Amino acid sequence: MTTRPKAMNTMTSPASHAKPASRSVFEGWGRSAYRRRRLILLIAVLVAVVGGVWGTTIFAKVQTAGGFNAPDSQSQHEANLATQAFGRDAGDVVVLYSSPTLTTASPAFRSAVTSTLAKLPHGQVESYASYWSTGSRQFVSASGHQTYAVIELAGSGDTGRQTSYDAIKTDLSAPGLRTQVGGVVPTDETIDQQTTTSITRAEGLSFPILLILLLVIFGSLTAACMPLAIGALGILGSFTALRLLTLVTGVSVFSLNITTILGLGLGIDYGLFLVTRFREELHQPGTVEDAVARTVATAGRTVLVSGVTVAIVLASLMLFPETILRSIGYGGVATVLVDMIAALTVLPALLAVLGPKVNSLRIRRSVQRPPAAESSGGWYRLAHSVMRRPVLYAIPIAAVLLGLGSPFLHVVWGGVDATALPAAAAPRIVTEALNHDFPGNPTAPIETIVRFPGAIVGSPARVAGLTAYVSRLDHVPGISAAQVTGVRDDIARVDITYGPGPYTPQARAIAGTVRDVAAPPGATAATGGQTAALSDELSSLGQTLPWMALTLVLATFLLLFLAFGSLILPLQAIVMNILSLSAMYGVVTWIFADGHLSGLLGFTPNGTISPTIPILMFAIMFGLSMDYEVFLLSRIRERYDITGDTTTSIASGLQRTGGVITSAALLLIIVIGLFSLSSITFIKMLGVGMIVALILDATLVRMLLVPATLRLLGHASWWAPRPLARFYARYGLHEDDGPASGAVAESTPGADPQLAPRDPAAISTPAK
Repeated sequence: MTTRPKAMNTMTSPASHAKPASRSVFEGWGRSAYRRRRLILLIAVLVAVVGGVWGTTIFAKVQTAGGFNAPDSQSQHEANLATQAFGRDAGDVVVLYSSPTLTTASPAFRSAVTSTLAKLPHGQVESYASYWSTGSRQFVSASGHQTYAVIELAGSGDTGRQTSYDAIKTDLSAPGLRTQVGGVVPTDETIDQQTTTSITRAEGLSFPILLILLLVIFGSLTAACMPLAIGALGILGSFTALRLLTLVTGVSVFSLNITTILGLGLGIDYGLFLVTRFREELHQPGTVEDAVARTVATAGRTVLVSGVTVAIVLASLMLFPETILRSIGYGGVATVLVDMIAALTVLPALLAVLGPKVNSLRIRRSVQRPPAAESSGGWYRLAHSVMRRPVLYAIPIAAVLLGLGSPFLHVVWGGVDATALPAAAAPRIVTEALNHDFPGNPTAPIETIVRFPGAIVGSPARVAGLTAYVSRLDHVPGISAAQVTGVRDDIARVDITYGPGPYTPQARAIAGTVRDVAAPPGATAATGGQTAALSDELSSLGQTLPWMALTLVLATFLLLFLAFGSLILPLQAIVMNILSLSAMYGVVTWIFADGHLSGLLGFTPNGTISPTIPILMFAIMFGLSMDYEVFLLSRIRERYDITGDTTTSIASGLQRTGGVITSAALLLIIVIGLFSLSSITFIKMLGVGMIVALILDATLVRMLLVPATLRLLGHASWWAPRPLARFYARYGLHEDDGPASGAVAESTPGADPQLAPRDPAAISTPAK
């Protein structure tokens, strides 16, 4: 009996006997938070006041709902040239006039429209175009009972044009005609209003519901309020961070929904984890200060690893040039950091002030009882059930996840347009009417800018070359007409109409063929429009996506190695995340592209998905999934450092974290579900996808698949090369109370877990 520990000790790296520096730092931080608790809480109150007063002004500062186009692309270059030569042609306001009895040939119809447009103030309207001002039949519907006018607003930016629109919106109605208003500015205004309304409604509903659920989880009103306090501070902090970002860069309106979800969700996650650990530590010998220090040294370290991981994942969005992705990346990182800092400073200070009173205002007597032993309980038995038959669990679950992901294999990419709005919204009605009732893609032509450097287009040779070019375009399969719609100096604009919808693969193929048509001699041609912009967006995202993936893989390997001392666990975590995310993509495609459950969820499917949405989902859910992975593996590693037994460690870790992870996922599902009530399809799609991923991740993946794969890997789960094992033993982010055993050095996969190297001092340390 006396020789066994010595034999095991000889297998332990000498560096493993050193006191982990990371733990002393975290413990010191916890004691510092205890001693400066009143100062920390005072600063937190000041930050909350600033967030409530100044941070909430973010709603008036965000950009409009655009930002999906790829900068520096050919389509963007074409748009810039067109704007310089002909002014903006984006259709700031499109007014649809219709009558069930009158046609555009009627003098009464003409008088009503022309007189209304003529009365618009010149200070707010730079120009307008209608059937009567241009003579173009494209302004008249096939039935003749509808026409539209395109208004260009005054203003150098989004804010200026919005101000101009506010001044004229009540003057657009024509007497005796039905008037409906759409276009870029009204669409963006509607999206902004819907976003603000959905955030306000979700926040108002979520806090009471979350409080009830937390009360059931904790059994104490005081404890239940702690995660909510961090969540509220996270929301105010995210608003403040976004408001600061508006001073230096543009912030998309969609980032408000995402950062609010993250701010509340992660704040509650971190609060739940820390409060649960603190209540456990109160049953250990020592003072309240000791309990706070141990909580920060263990759960606090896990929150730090999780927060940094999620922040790096969201930071990868900044690699993309698209404004919406960069904006959400900026806001997401700021939000995660606010939540993490609040959880590591404000919450320890609150716990230090409360001490045992954290269990006050309880609704059940069992609150103050010590937690159940790690070697018993439902989660412990479930883990052992899984590990007795790991293959029977792992293979069917992996098959189910891959099967759920299969619809994503036939996804069709599209853009975000007015169909993202509710069916009754006027901008959507106008857009659909223009697409269905008017000839030749009036709102989405393929547009080509032809430039003759140093020459005037009007010269005979240039006219002949341009005419031949338009003729070649006319013969491109799928094109119904190509015509010159503007000439100025050395630039000509050619508009091309076609049959398919602007976001269909057929339309993208037509745009690609147009780009292949040779330009006139001595000229250059740039092709743009909605269809070409989507093609450029897909190309831009495809070029950046591998760099995002590389960043995530490297960051995951580095952080999880520092946390757990293994090179196998990061790989296992990435595979688990890919499985759950593939299932999420498949379900989202089945619902939102294929149209299943559209009536129940209240949206209109258009058969496509915007390519930016899966990237956003990937970044957000990869981070949140890694959040739960870190929570689970932290407890498993903690027990493994004490026992050296992988099987026991898995069961004990699941017993301690199973309830916390499922509770955190349930709370986050409630938050996302309430935000998913938004009438904006873009936000609804994100929400439904995240809910699906959370349900699968917190149940099938973390509770069943992870224990099964760890059992199959056995002792190899903790493998790292000897130099890295020594590095981890000295510098790793350990969570144990005693000296760390270090990573398993050069062990043979499948070796007996009972022969795992361990530190005798760690073996003698009582389990928490």
